Amino acid sequence: MRAPISRRRVLKFTAAGLSAMAMPGIARAQLATQTSPKRATPDERSLTAPVAIEVNARPIPSFDTSDHSRVRFGSLEYRSGLVLTSRFPGFGGLSAWRWLDAKGERFISLSDHGNWFTGRIVYRGREMTGLAGVEAAPLLGPDGRPITARGWFDSESIALDGSLVYVGLERVNQVLRYDFSKGFTRARGEVVPLPPAARKLPYNKGLEALAMVPKGLPLAGTLIAISERGLDRNGNLIAFLIGGPTPGQFSVRRSDNFDVSDAVLLPSGELLVLERKFSWTSGLGIRIRRIALHTLNPGAVVDGPSIFEADLGDEVDNMEGIDAHVTGEGDTVLTMVSDDNFSMLQRTLLLQFRLVE
Repeated sequence: MRAPISRRRVLKFTAAGLSAMAMPGIARAQLATQTSPKRATPDERSLTAPVAIEVNARPIPSFDTSDHSRVRFGSLEYRSGLVLTSRFPGFGGLSAWRWLDAKGERFISLSDHGNWFTGRIVYRGREMTGLAGVEAAPLLGPDGRPITARGWFDSESIALDGSLVYVGLERVNQVLRYDFSKGFTRARGEVVPLPPAARKLPYNKGLEALAMVPKGLPLAGTLIAISERGLDRNGNLIAFLIGGPTPGQFSVRRSDNFDVSDAVLLPSGELLVLERKFSWTSGLGIRIRRIALHTLNPGAVVDGPSIFEADLGDEVDNMEGIDAHVTGEGDTVLTMVSDDNFSMLQRTLLLQFRLVE
């Protein structure tokens, strides 16, 4: 007799079939060609002015869909999670997440349609219960107009340096710098000069992760920029050290067909790189690698161990953003957000884990 099909296998095969119908979706980021289509134009998801919105939240009691008692996943311990929805048509496509305070409450995020999202996480004890005070606003270009007016989409990454906010635009391989002391999300973006090689990254596989190195750590003042799937001659992921004491290009070793979706630098000097992969047969995979900051040097090929892996047997989706904060008890908490690609077949998830040393 044929063995029963497990829930995990059903999820994998269902996701593979549905993703084929859901383009653009998870597979879009994995299968995009290097040829740029005609210029995108703004739509109802692209804002022209700030607006307050309501975001609904449904709790995710357990991360493992089959074993609800399990809380340990590699070096991470599950704390809580939310499924986020909103009637506002521009909510979704969340591709980055950064905390604006040290407590893990006030956040800034952005969508790949060129919108800021700011607000506050509501907690009950250590568990997230909802979002409050959420505002959406357009990312503005140097001319004060929304960046979508010039066809700049795929705002994919955020790095913070005091009041300065750096945003990576994957579709056009640009980085904009905002000074939030000049109007918060109403500030105008300034184009940051990039190495020539950054402008040559493949279409829709370009700059996907940004992290700023703060004072007190090696490479202080350096903006770390990693491509999603821009590959060097050896098939590794192209990355850059922008500014700082030793600017230049380096590579992140690519393995098991994973691509980069975001990164966060811990106070300890370790870079956590969030990665994902998708195939029609095995479905979606998520991974976090730990890379020592001191190994990032021009010409280097850096690597590090995986500390977390998940698949469609877990409560994951197209995880594209990661950040960290330290609680009053001294716990390092990682927060991840997913990009639903504005697809009815995907979800916007907000997940939190404790990093277990």
